[in-house]
Amino acid sequence: MRAVRPGGPRRPRRPLRAGGVSAGPLQELLDLPGTTDVLVNGPGSVWVDRGDGLARVDLDVGPEAQVRALAVRLAALAGRRLDDASPCVDAVLADGTRLHAVLPPVSGSGTLLSLRVPRRTPLSLAELEAAGSLPPGWGGVLRAVVHHRCSLLVSGGTGSGKTTLLGALLGMVDARERLVLVEDSGELSPAHPHAVRLQARHGNVEGAGAVDQRELVRQALRMRPDRLVVGEVRGAEVADLLMALNSGHEGGCCTVHANSASAVPARLTALAALAGMGPDVLAAQAAAGLQVVVHLRREGALRRVVEVGVVALADRPAGAGGGTGLVVVPALRAGTAPDHPGTREEGWGRLAELLRLAAVPVQASRRRS
Repeated sequence: MRAVRPGGPRRPRRPLRAGGVSAGPLQELLDLPGTTDVLVNGPGSVWVDRGDGLARVDLDVGPEAQVRALAVRLAALAGRRLDDASPCVDAVLADGTRLHAVLPPVSGSGTLLSLRVPRRTPLSLAELEAAGSLPPGWGGVLRAVVHHRCSLLVSGGTGSGKTTLLGALLGMVDARERLVLVEDSGELSPAHPHAVRLQARHGNVEGAGAVDQRELVRQALRMRPDRLVVGEVRGAEVADLLMALNSGHEGGCCTVHANSASAVPARLTALAALAGMGPDVLAAQAAAGLQVVVHLRREGALRRVVEVGVVALADRPAGAGGGTGLVVVPALRAGTAPDHPGTREEGWGRLAELLRLAAVPVQASRRRS
């Protein structure tokens, strides 16, 4: 059953529309306040997420030929090719909207379109606290992480709020510091007076001219960054980022997809393998260069921080090959209710020492035995 088409006031017209080209019938959904994602699952199936999960909408986008034509046109606007010879595309439109499209027969249910809308106004940490995205008292911990220039990794699943949180934290960096942001698509927009962005570029229709994030991390190191920020680590660039964090570029930040904080080491190990970095080297580099992991989870309409951990090395059991491996030791763990202060875990002592938290009130109760 289809849901009623979302109502409410619309946004001001977006740059894509102002340039004389719109996303066709989908534009009205993109214009709605709070829209984060618009998905088309072939003709007659359109879904929208306005912050509280996906809902089907009653919107006619036309027959398959028309949906395909819209996808091809949007890809062309981004300078990308979408046809039978190249049936998948991942691109960024002029207004920052991220486009992903797949054509049949690779898609078995007609042309698929995924449009992700970037946040136009960055949220502050105080606003995230007020919205319940942080347990009570945790804001002081994250402020201390930024103040003491700890290298930080924000983890979580898709749509869990990683980029929003990272942007809020970067907004608290001293205005005298220079931020160099490396991104695959320009999603970070920190409220900071000295932030510059390097953005990866896909190859043109002939496949030439690509510039990946790994190259951009290397270029960023020559740009006198006070903080090197990788919007999302998704490949071999993790090796260059870790080497930078171990060579005087403390205070760097990144996000990574992971199911839990404890799963971050396995995720980093897999990505480092793409750069030819073995697990022992990765463990040593990450333990020396990274200090704090903040993990988020999406719970219905709420995206919230559920764990803060510290990065460490631990002995591996003999059955796992022995030696030492990378681990994330939990320091703070959120309760089941957003207003619960959470519990202090085994890594709390190390985190408090790292951040000199004696003067920072943290309401989390001690871990239950």
